Amino acid sequence: MINAKIYLNVPYAEKDAAKALGAKWDPANKQWYAPANQDMTLFAKWQTDSTSSVSSTKKQKSSTSASNIVLGVTTHAQDKNFVAYNGDEPPWD
Repeated sequence: MINAKIYLNVPYAEKDAAKALGAKWDPANKQWYAPANQDMTLFAKWQTDSTSSVSSTKKQKSSTSASNIVLGVTTHAQDKNFVAYNGDEPPWD
C-alpha cells in the first residue's frame, strides 16, 4: 500500500501545525491525513482508535461526518401549554 493514507482528526485551529508536519488535505473526504511514508509519532496527537489506514483508491467516511445524522427523532416540549405548529394551521386563535 504505497499510496496508503492515515486519516487524522485535526481541529481547524490546528490545521497549520499538522500541515507543517507533513499532513495532507483530502478534499474528497474533507479530512486531513498523514501519508504512510511519514513518521506516525509526529501525528499521535491527532490519531484515535477509529483512525485507520485507507488506500487512495478507497473512500472512507468518518463516523463523525454529517452524513451520519439520525433522522426521524422526535423531541417533546417540557411546557404543558406548548402547542406545536404543524405548518397547516397556526396554533394561535
